[in-house]
Amino acid sequence: MVKLNKIYTRTGDDGTTGLGTGERRLKSDLRVEAYGTVDEANACIGIARVHTAATHPAIDAMLSRIQNDLFDLGADLAVPDDGKPLGYEPLRIVAVQTDRVEKDIDLLNKELQPLKSFVLNGGTPAAAALHLARTVARRAERLMVALAQDPDEHVNRDGLKYINRISDFLFVAARAVNDNGNADVLWVPGKNR
Repeated sequence: MVKLNKIYTRTGDDGTTGLGTGERRLKSDLRVEAYGTVDEANACIGIARVHTAATHPAIDAMLSRIQNDLFDLGADLAVPDDGKPLGYEPLRIVAVQTDRVEKDIDLLNKELQPLKSFVLNGGTPAAAALHLARTVARRAERLMVALAQDPDEHVNRDGLKYINRISDFLFVAARAVNDNGNADVLWVPGKNR
């Protein structure tokens, strides 16, 4: 259980932060960048939920579950698996979390017309916020993939699948809150030449 009774500790004043293992890393470390960007995506989802809470309760409930899962993903990334015993079972993203997101995508997507062009980020305020969250989730995924390329680092494969699916979900959810795609703003190649 997490207990926070003092917010500032001054331990990060030297530009480092502590991982869940107690190891200190630079705040610019790729692992810290990855879980920090997961947190940023989560914050963007929080902004989107300001717009979905009253108007799209089913999507808002899905987003609520995703926000909790993204904290799980951050915890997963903050406790790298170095093969050493920790004395406790670290929290890891598991396949069932990705499966649930896929079911939510399928549920929302069945109401949408197939796309004939790329969608510009916008439409309703909720859709614009969801598109922003999607782009931040994609950045988190790129950072996680880069981290996984380092032979000295371990990234949970289920975590990689999960973050990939989240950006897919956010795209479909943005279309759903855009009147099931009817309010989507479509890209017109070369329109302003």
